Amino acid sequence: MKVVNMIHMNTGKGEYSYAANSLLQEIAIHKSLPVLKHTIKGITNHELFFGKCFKMADMGCSSSKNTLLVASNVMDIVIEACKENDLKPPQFQIFLNDLFGNDFNTLFKWLPDFYAKLKQEKGETFVPCFVSAVPGSFYSRLFPDQSLHLVHSSYSVHWLSQVPQGLEGNALNIYMAKTSHPNVFQAYEKQFKTDFISFLQMRSEEIVCGGRMVLALVGRSVADPTSDDGCRLWELLAQSLVDMVKEGRVQQSDVKSFNVPIYYPCEDEVRYAIQNEGSFCLQSLNVFRLNWDPLDTDYKNRNDSDEHSQIHGENTAKMVRAFAEPLLTSHFEKSIMDEVFNKYSKHVAQHLANKKTRFFNFIISLAKK
Repeated sequence: MKVVNMIHMNTGKGEYSYAANSLLQEIAIHKSLPVLKHTIKGITNHELFFGKCFKMADMGCSSSKNTLLVASNVMDIVIEACKENDLKPPQFQIFLNDLFGNDFNTLFKWLPDFYAKLKQEKGETFVPCFVSAVPGSFYSRLFPDQSLHLVHSSYSVHWLSQVPQGLEGNALNIYMAKTSHPNVFQAYEKQFKTDFISFLQMRSEEIVCGGRMVLALVGRSVADPTSDDGCRLWELLAQSLVDMVKEGRVQQSDVKSFNVPIYYPCEDEVRYAIQNEGSFCLQSLNVFRLNWDPLDTDYKNRNDSDEHSQIHGENTAKMVRAFAEPLLTSHFEKSIMDEVFNKYSKHVAQHLANKKTRFFNFIISLAKK
């Protein structure tokens, strides 16, 4: 099933919007900053990157201020690199890409303040910056041949282009789970390889020779797809839907026919796809972990009080709801969402009180051959 019109974050600025629940993604951007800086500074001796205009695309940009944070970071690093190499700073063209359902309107409303802040902070060193939106799937071509110097993507490439085929026997699971048949793991792995290789192929045509990509995505720490950091978050959401089935609020057949188009790869799978596609040289692959609840800073305490666990569960549920609710409402009734995520927050709280599972992340730097 194609999901190009179904995957997007919760729009607006409300309680459950992505704009209000994207702290986890913001932390990931800050964690990735040293790699982004090293990647950009590694191309300063290529004059073509610092001509009249530096062109950068943020793929899967979504609809929070994190998007403009990335753009600002890139500009700062490029300007700093130019100063270090006695080069005149270029103008910037920033392309914001996401699927057609993305809340670009919210992004556009932030642009006037973004431009004003740039002028205020840069003063005499201010250089023009032109921001535009490019809607469409990054598993297809989006830009002319060799037109980009840098591609950035954070927390996006683990989303698949479609629900894998052959998941009919996945029972009441909505993703890979400890109880899933081996065919399910194989189907998800196959779809990820197909999509990630396609992503690399598309970008290889759009990025100039010597251009760079920096990708941050959620993965898993071991090859075993049933590891907690590989599937536990979605198992708990499936459990919440099953609770609704038992209460007669959701049809069992609806849960059986729903599967999430996402995949958290292990390191070997990422390396294999890059090597197999062949257009990019892997400059670096680093890993970092983030707490499910980004506001929970004490992950050493495995015996949380009921009060703390409940807060962690609620914060995590809001974070997941911000990116999962549109997909769920494309299959289930929107009227049940409050109830589903209320149950989900309790399941997450119970899990975190006993086992502090974390997101396992890759930050990858690639150079176009």
